[in-house]
Amino acid sequence: MKRVNWSKIVPQEMSENCFWIKVKEEKFENPDLFAELSVCFSSQSKVRRDVKDDPEDKVPQFKKKAKELRILDPKTAQNLSIFLGSFRLPYEEIRDIVLEVDEERLSESLIQNLIKNLPEPKQLSALAELKGEYEELVESEQFGIVMSSVKLLRSRLNGILFKLTFEEQVNNIRPDIMNVTFACEEVKKSESFSKFLELVLLVGNYMNAGSRNAQTFGFNLGFLVKLRDTKSISHSTTLLHFLAEKCEECYPTMLSFPDELEHVEDASKVSAEILKSSLSTMERHIQRLENDIENFPKRDDPQDKFVEKLSGFCKHAREQYEKLSTMHKNMQKLYESIGSFFAFDPHSVSLEDFFGELANFRILFMEAVKENHKKREMEEKIKRAKLAKEKAEREKQERQQKKKQLIDMNKEGDETGVMDSLMEALQSGAAFRDRRKRTPRNGDQSPSSPSSRWPGAAYGNRTLDRRTVLERSRSRHNANYQAR
Repeated sequence: MKRVNWSKIVPQEMSENCFWIKVKEEKFENPDLFAELSVCFSSQSKVRRDVKDDPEDKVPQFKKKAKELRILDPKTAQNLSIFLGSFRLPYEEIRDIVLEVDEERLSESLIQNLIKNLPEPKQLSALAELKGEYEELVESEQFGIVMSSVKLLRSRLNGILFKLTFEEQVNNIRPDIMNVTFACEEVKKSESFSKFLELVLLVGNYMNAGSRNAQTFGFNLGFLVKLRDTKSISHSTTLLHFLAEKCEECYPTMLSFPDELEHVEDASKVSAEILKSSLSTMERHIQRLENDIENFPKRDDPQDKFVEKLSGFCKHAREQYEKLSTMHKNMQKLYESIGSFFAFDPHSVSLEDFFGELANFRILFMEAVKENHKKREMEEKIKRAKLAKEKAEREKQERQQKKKQLIDMNKEGDETGVMDSLMEALQSGAAFRDRRKRTPRNGDQSPSSPSSRWPGAAYGNRTLDRRTVLERSRSRHNANYQAR
């Protein structure tokens, strides 16, 4: 909203009988009035926030002097004002929600803020005595008077909040207990993991022969994550990769242990201390609620449903807690048995450390298997490329050899073949046949004439016999071959 530029009278300047202290302008508050003001005098789009600012500039400022005269301290009053401005519910409605334990209108945020900002019991009792001066009190103290009529208010709020958050607490605790339980059973029962540990022990003892660590009967499982730190002489692989490769080549059943330890990673995220603390807190809340219900004063107010609605819940909560407590005890026994099984102190090695190292090793092993696969694929690819190159070289040499043989054959001259081809051409007449039709030079020639029987035998005005033609053809062939 646009601001009116006036000079305010601060509360310190007001006397007890000042007019401004007794002003009750809130009786003119009207949503329609504020809406019209917002339309006409708004300077920004955040109308709702600014509408709230205008009354605060006038009403609370003039009543702030009451803080010096009434019960609440400034900080408590300010926190309550912020809370009331956030939820914007009538005071009586908030009280009724608490009295009736109205789960449709109850919210975790509402109850949490009430518990956080509610005045202390002594302050509420003092405010209750000012009920006759209700109109002269600030909003936060008016709210305190309304809520002071609710007996055992803080105990009610704690019980209601516990009810609202109980299922969430159970859903946070139960999976943690189950994950650790499953992980303990998996680590102890996995045959493939046991065999892998045996293989590691064998390899380690062999590598440690002659040292002070030789002939070891067992090792701390924390060593598994260090397998990757032991590198080969060429630094091309590690002991972990070596073991993973041996598992694939010789002991393929060992490769299944990462799948058999599927809950180890979830168990590594569980804090034993937080789990124990959460169960203790739950049991303490249940005990407190049971006491509040048992000692709750008898009242005939039909609106008060606290005992009715919280009694059934309290019984349910106790049953759930007993189940969780039993599961937790079994989990602890299983972990202690794991400590005994692998020879470590479960009280000095926490759940997080033990399962954290196992989870880390599980990931490292699976990565090593994948890296070995990639390495073999790369080696196979290089091998195929090498074979292809060698094949291409052989084919190239074969082609060159064949070409050389052809050249040598031409140098030797296969006259027999050439003469056979030439004789065949001469006998068929193809060697002298002209595509164009010849015109006789000396008149018509009969089919029985010598030139007709021997096409191409006439050269100019003289006739060559067959032997002369063959000799000249051979001479031309040899001359052409020597020229090439």
